[in-house]
Amino acid sequence: MRPSDWARLVVLSALWGASFIFLRVLAPVLGATTTAGLRVGVGGLAFLPYFAAIRFAPRWREHWVQYLVVGLFNVATPMLLFSFAAVHIPASYSVVINSSTPLFGTLLAAVFLGQRLTVRGIAGLTLSMIGVALVAGGGSTDQDSRLFWWSIGACLAAAVSYSLSGIYVKRFASHVDPIGTAGCSQLLAGVLLVPFWVTDIPPVDVTPTIVLNVLALAVLCTTIGFLLYFRLIADVGPSRAMTVGLLTPAFGVLWGALFLGERLTPIQGGGCALIVVSVAMVLLRSSESTAPKLQVRTHLRQ
Repeated sequence: MRPSDWARLVVLSALWGASFIFLRVLAPVLGATTTAGLRVGVGGLAFLPYFAAIRFAPRWREHWVQYLVVGLFNVATPMLLFSFAAVHIPASYSVVINSSTPLFGTLLAAVFLGQRLTVRGIAGLTLSMIGVALVAGGGSTDQDSRLFWWSIGACLAAAVSYSLSGIYVKRFASHVDPIGTAGCSQLLAGVLLVPFWVTDIPPVDVTPTIVLNVLALAVLCTTIGFLLYFRLIADVGPSRAMTVGLLTPAFGVLWGALFLGERLTPIQGGGCALIVVSVAMVLLRSSESTAPKLQVRTHLRQ
């Protein structure tokens, strides 16, 4: 990887780690549904000028089903679940649990795609679940609260939803331009969330701080984050690009400590380490030469 590729990888990890911080700031004020709706809606609209700049044709008539399904499982559902969790648990909990997504992907690929579940995959999934248990159970947050455990479950469900989306894309949407999938799924996810958040807008003053946090979450962490991710896929391949999942938890925990005063106990630190190791076992299990290449059109390159 070139220095510029490493720079994109680090910036993307920092952005995606920061997204959980912005969620933690916004969700308790705006509510889960409004936060998710604004993130998805504004993020989707931010793709439109990019589409216009590169003269991208989404081909809605051909691919609307794929856009809709990916929008449901990869955008609307996890964004709503993570926004709910952000109301009740620290951001560092959410970002660490989110990093277990590749483990669920391995398990679901064995179920739906017939891929062989290796000993390494089973070990990785087991370590990840132990890590999640340590993160959830080893902190000082009020764990007697039913909402606490519902929030942990919401993070796990969001990770499963991401994995289901990945399975669907591999089987039914691998021929669709990934930029179209990213942008159009965001737009349709915004439409799907409208009935939820327009009926649940809290009576809050719209301050500059709220506006800036929404823009940072939607445009920086979501729209620009996706564009950086697909640029990485185009330049270094999907296997290396997916290692962003190893760095995102570290940045999420760092931002939580710096800006929200969150602290992990030693037990939770051990849980984080287990999750990162388990994800590494899966993401780094095969060399780049044997990994399937995702075809990304040339407009992703300068």
